Amino acid sequence: MAITKKNILTRLYVVAGCLFLFAVAVVVKLVSIQMVHGDKYKELALERTEKMFTIAPNRGNLYSDDGSLLATSVSRYSIRFDAVTVKEADFEAKVGPLSQALSNLLTKPVGHYEQLLRKAKINKNRYALVARNLDYSEYMAVKVLPLFNMGPYKGGLIVEQKTVREHPLGKIAERSIGYERFDENGYPTRVGLEGAFGQYLRGVEGKRLKQKIAKGQWKPIGNDNIVEPKDGYDVISTIDINIQDIAHHALLGQLEKYKADHGCVIVMETKTGEIKAISNLGRTTEGKYYERLNYAIGESHEPGSTFKLMSLAAALEDQVIDTSKIIDTEKGRWRVYDRIVRDSKHGGYGKISVAKAFEVSSNTAFAKIIHENYKQKPSAFVKRLKSMRLDRELGMPIKGEGVPVLRSPGSKGWSGISLAWMSHGYEVSLTPLQTLAFYNAIANDGEMLRPRLIKEVKEWNKTIHKFDKEVLNPSICSKETASQLQQLLKNVVEKEHGTGHRLYSPNFSMAGKTGTAQKNYVSKDPDKLKYISTFAGYFPAESPKYSCIVVIHEPDKSVGYYGADVSGPVFKSVARKIYANNPLVDEVESLEPKSVSADQDYERFYSEAQKQYNKVPNVRGMSGMDAIAILENLGLKVEVKGNGKVRKQSISHGTDLSKVELIVLELS
Repeated sequence: MAITKKNILTRLYVVAGCLFLFAVAVVVKLVSIQMVHGDKYKELALERTEKMFTIAPNRGNLYSDDGSLLATSVSRYSIRFDAVTVKEADFEAKVGPLSQALSNLLTKPVGHYEQLLRKAKINKNRYALVARNLDYSEYMAVKVLPLFNMGPYKGGLIVEQKTVREHPLGKIAERSIGYERFDENGYPTRVGLEGAFGQYLRGVEGKRLKQKIAKGQWKPIGNDNIVEPKDGYDVISTIDINIQDIAHHALLGQLEKYKADHGCVIVMETKTGEIKAISNLGRTTEGKYYERLNYAIGESHEPGSTFKLMSLAAALEDQVIDTSKIIDTEKGRWRVYDRIVRDSKHGGYGKISVAKAFEVSSNTAFAKIIHENYKQKPSAFVKRLKSMRLDRELGMPIKGEGVPVLRSPGSKGWSGISLAWMSHGYEVSLTPLQTLAFYNAIANDGEMLRPRLIKEVKEWNKTIHKFDKEVLNPSICSKETASQLQQLLKNVVEKEHGTGHRLYSPNFSMAGKTGTAQKNYVSKDPDKLKYISTFAGYFPAESPKYSCIVVIHEPDKSVGYYGADVSGPVFKSVARKIYANNPLVDEVESLEPKSVSADQDYERFYSEAQKQYNKVPNVRGMSGMDAIAILENLGLKVEVKGNGKVRKQSISHGTDLSKVELIVLELS
């Protein structure tokens, strides 16, 4: 028995010792948590109940050159209800009036909202969805409804805001306007103007503290943000929405007529390099067309006969040829080693001048001109082309510019036939915009400009950054050569034998060059042979104001495929409609005082508004962008319908500002 008692005591001592050690461990852990790691665990606990959320700022607006909206950020609001924070007495007293008010505002039946709110109260739902996708005026109306006007704690109101990007022009120029998106890992995809100038448009993020109320549900704490977001700057592009609309529909009609795969149009202001329109349309499997890719900037391909302008410019500059020299077109077939160059006209053009060879677009003539004059020094031809900047990208801010291809002797792909094939646009590669930049330089007496898509960056009426004309090459050729080429481009359209004569109109002048390039020409299967139809040039032929290129890929061969037939009519339609909107008149210096500039006009309006700061100003006739800036600076909420200049304002000028919250502007 003694032994038994001794065993029991031993066990008790062991148990007591274990309990003592456990107690010591607990005390040590508590001290460690409290004194050593206290801050860490407090922060962890706080993170599980409170969290800082990022608030995306409103992106700046993207405007056309006249102040019409191309892209804008619009705030949308979701309304939720925290049924737990609302006292029972307040809920019962105001649930009826609140349901009625919600029904009046959002059109659903009263019973729908009362059932939703009561169900949330019974289930102690802290995150019940009441309405989503509300605009600003609807959100402001909800805030003052019964119960909700008591705020987030007493009234249970939870407001969630998001910003969406809208394009007022719809699908027109959608790819050129573009977007900037971030995936779940934060990696960006940047397309078009939105992507290229995101540094100005995107603004600075804000911060908002939220409290966790359920799994995956967070409720804002308080009414204010910890850090207010800063909206992005506005970007004024060079796009003219009227010219853009003309180019888009002219291209669309021709793509549909010829059942082509895709195509593009670019219209550029000759003297400044400002791109006034850029349209890219691709075909779906259903035969519809939409802005699929930016072919104008990103697609490099063999230009075909439009490259004859570059070849002739090089030969004239090197003085190896002149436009009056006679060339034998060899009955439309000329052999270069084991290959044959062919003219589109069966039997060729006989013996013709270099000038006429350009006007009728003779492949054999140009192959002979370049091959025979440079075969002993092929690098001289390539060097001259490079001096005209045909081997380099334009350096466009929009991502994805196609890389030009210009081979040199000794490089991969160069052979004995390269000179002959390069002469009429094969074994070289350019994007439509790179080709247009060269044609624009010829129209501009040799000065090559970097095409521009942006004029300035603004914050309200303050200019943050202005973009001016950029000269890439002050003289790609002599003025004498440019003058000769200008006359030949004019002859292509005006002379009866010119490949572009079907586009001639006595009412307005044009100058340009047709191009028809073969695709898949290495294939021996004729069914796989495709074409690229191009027309590049400028208008008017004298004192050019605009340059333009139209490129259409893979038209239905049974309908037609020559550049003059497929792409030329688009060029003519664009030129004709621009002429109709801006008829040429003799300029006579006016004796009247010169009109004020757009900036002076804005300052005058704003100055008048400040003088009568308690009155609504008259903004009719102003650009939408300037009108919005003035009215919002006066504390008004502005809603805009349409694009262009202000045609009508919902509140008459002279109305007391204290009586106005929202003004609606109708733009032309």
